[in-house]
Amino acid sequence: MKPTLLVLAAGMGSRYGGIKQIDGVGAHDETLLDYGVYDAKESGFGRVVFIIRKDIEKDFRERVFDRIARNFDASYVFQGMDDLLTAEQKRLSAGRTKPWGTVHALLCARDVIAEPFAVINADDYYGREAFQILGTHLSGIETESVEHAMVGYVLRNTMSRSGTVSRAICSVNDGYLVSMKEHTKIGYEEERIISRSEDGPVQLSGSEPVSMNFFGFAPTAFESFTSYWEAFINANVTSAKNECYLPNGASAIVTRGEGRLRFYTTDATWFGMTYSEDRPIVKAELAKKVASGVYPEKLWSK
Repeated sequence: MKPTLLVLAAGMGSRYGGIKQIDGVGAHDETLLDYGVYDAKESGFGRVVFIIRKDIEKDFRERVFDRIARNFDASYVFQGMDDLLTAEQKRLSAGRTKPWGTVHALLCARDVIAEPFAVINADDYYGREAFQILGTHLSGIETESVEHAMVGYVLRNTMSRSGTVSRAICSVNDGYLVSMKEHTKIGYEEERIISRSEDGPVQLSGSEPVSMNFFGFAPTAFESFTSYWEAFINANVTSAKNECYLPNGASAIVTRGEGRLRFYTTDATWFGMTYSEDRPIVKAELAKKVASGVYPEKLWSK
């Protein structure tokens, strides 16, 4: 059974200043996620499912989806503010405009995925090696497995000079994840890498293993994420900003004894569309990869 790629593409893009998921950065106006889907296809994945917002559906189809669907088995589902909420939770959260986060997004696709699957962000470049690693892992597990996986990156290889980034720092033992902690404001201060939170600033070495939201799950993970989401929404239903983060939910699978996450690593250098200033960097990096033969000049044939 070929695994599925699940793409988280419903983010607001508030720091970027636009709908970054459908911004053309390739020689033929391909988006960053075109390259991720292409890498997945080349690495043995059988189909792709996108999670998007209803309000960008028209633009998403015109700019991305219809092109990919001509070349690969593709579909999409919506993430709405009221999805997965009870009537009382909808009442208590009325007025919230910020999405509920990546665990909520993943669960919006629960009814359309019954096979092992990988999860990526739409606005990050992961590299072919990472897709090959998870493609191999997921192709070798059963749907009832609790042996999940992730590809971790080296923190210094995932930083942006344009502003702060969110990264989950990982604790690993004998090739398996022990825990992850989300750091939402990691940035350069001169040449130091600093994580800032309510607890104060912490200097990081840059060598820490971090999550880039590139996970591989058996379908059994949906049950774990459902219980994690239910606990989160019960505690945060009136919050205007708190989000249910996928790294925290994945870490909970381990700490609650509901499964294991094999921790694979890559030395690949990340780049992505977090800020508008990142766009020319992404275009230049993709052009280099085309020039070196990693990708054809025109990504899709149709």
